[in-house]
Amino acid sequence: MEINGIKKVDKSNMRKIILDFPKQFRIGVKAAKNVYLESWNFLVPPENIIICGMGASGLPGDILVTLRPLNVFVYKNYQLPPQAGNESLIICVSYSGNTEEVLSSFQTAINRHLSVISITTGGELGRLSKKYNTPCVKLPPPLLPPRLALGELFAALLQVLQNHNLLEKSLVEELLKVGSLRAEGFEAQGKKLVKKIFRKIPVIYTSRRFREIGWIWKNSLNETAKIIAFCNYFPELNHGGEIVGFDKINEDQISNKKICVLILRDKEGSYSRILKQMDIAKDLIEKEGVDVDFIDMEGKTFLEKIFSTIILGFWTAYWLALEYKVDPTPSGQIAEFKRRLAKV
Repeated sequence: MEINGIKKVDKSNMRKIILDFPKQFRIGVKAAKNVYLESWNFLVPPENIIICGMGASGLPGDILVTLRPLNVFVYKNYQLPPQAGNESLIICVSYSGNTEEVLSSFQTAINRHLSVISITTGGELGRLSKKYNTPCVKLPPPLLPPRLALGELFAALLQVLQNHNLLEKSLVEELLKVGSLRAEGFEAQGKKLVKKIFRKIPVIYTSRRFREIGWIWKNSLNETAKIIAFCNYFPELNHGGEIVGFDKINEDQISNKKICVLILRDKEGSYSRILKQMDIAKDLIEKEGVDVDFIDMEGKTFLEKIFSTIILGFWTAYWLALEYKVDPTPSGQIAEFKRRLAKV
């Protein structure tokens, strides 16, 4: 697609946002640098950390769970989960500041006198944080599509935890080094993947450890390219029956040419039996006439592998949107859903 054609479809210049994505880590760290609970006893860690966030705002917590350095629960509902107690640290994340489930969690934490910190660009969550004098990371403008603000949100979350001595400082430093990634280096690969999945339903498979990364790919394809996509993870998908679901492909359900499977694979860091399961699943699915491709994760560190794969997913969804000739930025159905919900 020529430049003029791209501008006509990509009206908000999402391409530049993806190109600038690695810069977000430093922005998020800076915004959260001096945000902490003044009354916190730094010698006693919390019993657990509960991160409340919906959609794109919940993804930073999902990635933190992937790192597994702490006792973390990611909560995506109203109020608070049963794990929330007097010794919990509650972190409410809403990029817009107006997500009603997160506002419910915040108010529940306030009513129960629990320790709560917010991460937002403003909105009602910013207003309530000021009203109750609770610590709040205020992310700076310009506002981005929330799903593409993941770098800022995750960096802010890591810095807040480091402010309370709950994470090693080296982890934040490692994240800042990931900021040197060249996002444009993954664009050609994203374009190539589009040729494999155009006019098909993508199914994203990962190992259990990278389950949340598969979810981010799925969300990007949903919101950016406006298509249906699915995800699952090894080894569960081989035992939970999904592998059997390909039996009816090209018979009563859907043509095998309308499905494609992408397996995100960490060849160096995955358990050998998981890699073997991936190979066997690929062979079984391909026997049903479905295209299956491995996508090998790149990076020297764990965080670099995570975010290089996420950036590749952004590019794939972006160029797929252009192939469908749809503006990649708006999320019309989500906006309509929230508008209707607000009336109730």
